[in-house]
Amino acid sequence: MSGKHPSITQGRARRAIKMGELASQVGTSYLWSALRRPFLTRSAQERDLLETHIRNARRIVDSSTHLRGAFMKLIQMLSMRQDLLPGEALDVLKATQSSVPPMSYAMISDQIRREIGKRPEHLFRTFDQTAFAAASLGQVHRATLRDGREVAVKIQYPGVEGTVQQDLRNLKLLLMTMQAIGRDVMRQKIDTDAIYRELAERLSEELDYVREARNMTEFGKLLADDPEVMIPQVINELSARRVLTMTFVEGYPLADVMGPEVELELRSWVARKAHGLVWRQILEFGVLHTDFHPGNYLVSFHPRLGMLDFGSIRRFSASNRKSYLKVARGIVDRDDRAIGQGMQELGWIDRGQKPAPMVEIIHLLFGPMLVDRDFDPADYDTVSIATKVGEIALAHRLYKSPAHGVFLLRALVGLEGIIRRLGVKANYREIFRECVERAER
Repeated sequence: MSGKHPSITQGRARRAIKMGELASQVGTSYLWSALRRPFLTRSAQERDLLETHIRNARRIVDSSTHLRGAFMKLIQMLSMRQDLLPGEALDVLKATQSSVPPMSYAMISDQIRREIGKRPEHLFRTFDQTAFAAASLGQVHRATLRDGREVAVKIQYPGVEGTVQQDLRNLKLLLMTMQAIGRDVMRQKIDTDAIYRELAERLSEELDYVREARNMTEFGKLLADDPEVMIPQVINELSARRVLTMTFVEGYPLADVMGPEVELELRSWVARKAHGLVWRQILEFGVLHTDFHPGNYLVSFHPRLGMLDFGSIRRFSASNRKSYLKVARGIVDRDDRAIGQGMQELGWIDRGQKPAPMVEIIHLLFGPMLVDRDFDPADYDTVSIATKVGEIALAHRLYKSPAHGVFLLRALVGLEGIIRRLGVKANYREIFRECVERAER
């Protein structure tokens, strides 16, 4: 690899200029679209607006690959929000979920020396100088311990921590643009404050690899009774705040087993396992792996499901876990009163507020769990459902979004996307019911 490397754009002024240029380009693009609109037919107006969205999505992607860090993390989250942008624009944003260009080995070696005290060649028997995975905040290298065990070493990009607060301040302008898109095009009231808070919390957690190591160990204990789940083990003596060494988990990226060319039996197993695993975390453990996208999961031939990247974990209080369990039991029993009570206890609606509109929203969102038969994920029209939910929320002023709910919704949106791409017909109500009964026991 060349000694040159793509550095993270640093310095408050420089990053503010980059963000300001982006916001200006996006804003000007929509202004020109609005000025042209009176002179176009209705169909031409819709097409022009969609093309404008796609151009701006590409601008955002181009900026994210240059800036990395907090900004790229925001784009990755936006790329999963089907309620926020049209599908064609989402497809462009999803490009940020693939690998980004890695940094040079020299820079990574310096970071390991600063954190652990020695360079990789003095700590490991072998250390692959080429990263096999690179993302927004860091990259991962394969290595071998002195005792022969294969490990993965996750190294945080030097300087990325110093750019986070700058990015968070500058991102608000871009979020305002996204909020306008949601309002004018998708007919949705987008809570950009909640998105901003989520990003700030997640980034502070993901930048602390000591915390991630604790999370990984905790999940290893929680899921120790499930031989079908693989959790890496932390190598504590070779880990620090910005370096995390863990046992290497073998498997294919989850994205590789999603296509129709993969045998149905394996896709069916993955769909059922992923669905049950998420609900077990929420209803039984009260501890949730919130970054639920294909890049964080592996599938082995056994089959087994490997979980990776424990930087973003959401813990629910005992009372919140019980209330979510009450809502889940209400869904299984079709008990609207229990659903309404649970949602009120969780803070989604105020006390004294009529629960019926919120119950209707739950019916829409959890449609697959209300039918006792094999359900085809293709029949779950996410955009249509999001539109109906938005209309109900707007009509009844259901704008509350408790902090614990932001992370929960992110995980469920990720799960829905994975189930849709697997394309497996299954009785999701039955899987859900089993998770509820297990949690109650």
